Amino acid sequence: MTHSRRLLGVLFVSAVFSSADVRLPALISDHMLLQREHPVRIYGWADAGESITVRFAGQTVSTAADAAGRWEAWLRPMPAGGPHELVISGRNTVTVRDVLVGEVWVASGQSNMAWPVERSRDAEKEIAAANYPRIRLFKVALKTSEEPLEDVEGSWQPCSPESVRSFSAVAYFFARHLHEKLGIPVGMIQSAWGGTPAQAWTSRATLISEPTLQTYLIEWNRVLVNWPRAKQRYQEALRQWEQRAAEAKREGREPPPRPGQPMGPGHPHTPAGLFNAMIHPLTPYAIRGAIWYQGESNANALARLYRTLFEAMIRDWRQAWGQGDFPFLFVQLASYANASPEGYWSVVQEAQLNTLELRNTGMAVTIDIGEAHDIHPKNKQDVGLRLALAARALVYGEKIVHSGPIFRQLTREGSRLRVWFDHVGGGLRARGALKEFLVAGADRVFHPAQAAIEGDTVLVWSDEVKEPVAVRYAWANFPEATLFNAEGLPASPFRSDDWPDARLPGEANQPKP
Repeated sequence: MTHSRRLLGVLFVSAVFSSADVRLPALISDHMLLQREHPVRIYGWADAGESITVRFAGQTVSTAADAAGRWEAWLRPMPAGGPHELVISGRNTVTVRDVLVGEVWVASGQSNMAWPVERSRDAEKEIAAANYPRIRLFKVALKTSEEPLEDVEGSWQPCSPESVRSFSAVAYFFARHLHEKLGIPVGMIQSAWGGTPAQAWTSRATLISEPTLQTYLIEWNRVLVNWPRAKQRYQEALRQWEQRAAEAKREGREPPPRPGQPMGPGHPHTPAGLFNAMIHPLTPYAIRGAIWYQGESNANALARLYRTLFEAMIRDWRQAWGQGDFPFLFVQLASYANASPEGYWSVVQEAQLNTLELRNTGMAVTIDIGEAHDIHPKNKQDVGLRLALAARALVYGEKIVHSGPIFRQLTREGSRLRVWFDHVGGGLRARGALKEFLVAGADRVFHPAQAAIEGDTVLVWSDEVKEPVAVRYAWANFPEATLFNAEGLPASPFRSDDWPDARLPGEANQPKP
């Protein structure tokens, strides 16, 4: 036999045996954390019909790969604990080491969720103290896809100063609080991408099924039609930029900003593109719930669709995981002075508030920690804490106050309006003078109002409005948060009206959403 034939024979035998190897998804790997008290799916790939045995913490389960080579085995619910070894045997044996059982949460959204610990408040102090080996972190690599994928790129890491540095600050502070309060292991799966809209995180089937959401698909089709011309313009702009940058470098000057790449195929704004690549592959993995921080990229001319989109996305994820209405906790947008003046920021905040009508949802209000000219507030500790308070109350059954005051109803008393709230906790509190209230009469023109706390209500009035019918609070891009409960949690912005043609102070000729 010639050398080349021997080599081909070796390659052929290697290919045959490698195809028979049991293969696991990235999520099932060393240092993984499995969801406690819940049926857990262990899954992967092998040859069609191959027999597979799974052994874990005293359980042994046998199964076989289907015609497509995919297999799954279900472990019975387990208490928190570990570390354990997970052993999967087929024609080969794979051992997954240092496996814990505890609480698993997915952390998703755009840049404020992706914002790392190293760029947050007190970064070096927080990083140095991040020695929590029973908190496990998994960071999904950024990727888009036109079709649903089966796997992601990433690996589990025990929480340490090294692993936490580039991990989501909100997710870490959320996990740390739960870990300390529950006393059990906590795993966080970060799947977030800065600057991305919610339609990218929603399946195409869901976008198609809801008539109003088809708007996003229509808009994206326009992007694709214009892509060849936009790409050509971008390439020419890039060529010119490279010349100017080289010239600036020779002269010791700062180079001009690089031109932004236009949207087109493979862009992270692609509707369903991130769901396909970064959410769908996670759905076989048992979780407790999800935390979400997003909305900035939807505060635009289509902001009125955000509530429909957001609620559809939540239902979409719940259906994809097949675990029922799992807890979905989200962050309401923080205040931001540089947001669009058209009022879209407030419309998204209101959409998030109204999404609380969905079962098993909770919201962290953050208007008090926004930064006027930075869309990325550095205080991620309080964001994680407020999400964790919601989890402790709504998911883990603790009798604690987990939300600031939420508008419930309005009653009229002559020339004054009385505003009633849920989640008043130990009572309503003002920080400084009670500001940011507006009232309007039937003419729909709002005026600054005086306000006073009376028991668990706020009384609101204005000498300019003799017969008030509507009230708004903190309805602005960067309001001053003045209304809290005794537990220090801020009230959510709200409006009692739904007038598209209301006029706000100083803008008498400009309707606001």
